[in-house]
Amino acid sequence: MNPGYSPGQTPNRTERGQTGMKATILLVDDEPEIAGLLAVYLKNEGYEVHTATTGEQALQSIRSSPPALTLLDVMLPDTDGFSLCRQIRETYFFPIIMLTARGEDLDKITGLSLGADDYIVKPFNPLEVVARVKTQLRRVAQYDAMLHGHVATGEEHAVRGLVIRKSSHTCTLLGRDLPLTPLEFDILWYLCENRGRVVSSEELFEKVWHETYLDSNNTVMAHIARLREKMHETPRRPKYIKTVWGVGYTIESEQK
Repeated sequence: MNPGYSPGQTPNRTERGQTGMKATILLVDDEPEIAGLLAVYLKNEGYEVHTATTGEQALQSIRSSPPALTLLDVMLPDTDGFSLCRQIRETYFFPIIMLTARGEDLDKITGLSLGADDYIVKPFNPLEVVARVKTQLRRVAQYDAMLHGHVATGEEHAVRGLVIRKSSHTCTLLGRDLPLTPLEFDILWYLCENRGRVVSSEELFEKVWHETYLDSNNTVMAHIARLREKMHETPRRPKYIKTVWGVGYTIESEQK
C-alpha cells in the first residue's frame, strides 16, 4: 500500500473524505500575504487549511496528520522546497504542488523530477491554484475508489515482468511492489494501454493531465524521468519506457 493513502492514516485523502468533511490542504509559505490570500480562496471552497512557514513546521504537521495535498513554496527560511519535496516523497505520496517565483525550466524540471505533481509560478491567479488543487484531488479520489473496490474493471497489463492493475491501482515490477503516485500510475497505465505504438508528449499530457499542451512544457519529460528512476531504468538504454526522439514515448509489446 502506498504511504499516504493507507486506511486510517489519511482520512482526508479524497476531495470530500470519509467523514463528509472536505480535504485538508497544507500550505507551506513564509509570505503572509500570499499564504493568507490562498487560505481564503481554499477555505471558500470548503477545504480545511493548515499552514506552515518553515520546512520543519511542515514536516511536523505532515507526521502528525498527513494532508490530502500540499502547496509548497520553493523558498523557505530554513530549507528549500526541493529538499523538502524529496524528504516528503521518501514516505508520502499525496499530491504536491510547488509554488515559486522562479519560472526557469530547470527549476520546474527539478521540482517535478523530485516528485512534485504540479508547479505554479508566482505571481499567480488564486483561482488557478484552486483549479489545480481540485484536479489533483480528483485524481486521488479516483485512485481511492479503485483501491477500495468501488470501481472494479478487472483490467491489467503485463509487460516483461511489469504488471499494472487498474482495478486495484497497484503495480509490481519483477514481483516487487512499485510505489507510484496517482499521477505516475495514470502515466504508466496510459503507456501500457497503448503499448506497441509511440505516444507523443502532447497526447500523453492532454490525456493524463486533461489540459492543453504547450510546446515549452517539460512536465511530461520530468515525470517520465521520475518513473524510470523508480523502475531503476538505465537512462540511455531503458528496458520499458523508451524514447522515440522527436516523437514521444513507447512501451514495446515485445522485447527487441
